[in-house]
Amino acid sequence: MVEKQKINEVIVVEGRDDTANLKRYFDCETYETGGSSIDDRDLERLKRLEDKRGIIVFTDPDFQGERIRKIIMQAVPNAKHAFLNRDEARPKGKGSLGVEHAKYEDLKRALNSVLGGDAVLTEQSVKLEQADLMALGLIMRADSRKRREYVCEQLRIGYANGKQIEKRLNMFGISKTQLETIMASYKGV
Repeated sequence: MVEKQKINEVIVVEGRDDTANLKRYFDCETYETGGSSIDDRDLERLKRLEDKRGIIVFTDPDFQGERIRKIIMQAVPNAKHAFLNRDEARPKGKGSLGVEHAKYEDLKRALNSVLGGDAVLTEQSVKLEQADLMALGLIMRADSRKRREYVCEQLRIGYANGKQIEKRLNMFGISKTQLETIMASYKGV
């Protein structure tokens, strides 16, 4: 049997099915928010966990998952964030998107992006600005949404709308050069 990859940080998930899927492949501990019912006690615990061990927010790529992520982001700004693309979290049959449906390869890729494994993220000293996003067509164009969807999927950072994209890209340390490289391969639909 292959030894499971050890993850020292606590992974924040929505429910026990997410935990079960992660524990199948990784030696890890999780904190379950109980779905969308995250409250002040949860946030206090997550702050303490961040201080002691660090946390990785790994919620579902749907409305509720993004809502939970934003609440945690406000309360624990130094938390790491791992993302699955919607296709990677889709169940085989009917049901909602979730971490519990993801395959090992997709989970590993998402977690490695924040743990430094196959990271495509780099440090940057210059923050992206709205002018950069406009120049790349990520905002203020008829096809900006499709362009943002493409960029966010390529970077594995979860979808961000026109108001969120600048903050999300800067939070992950994405450089203008990285964006230009990604957009060079964009084939508009």
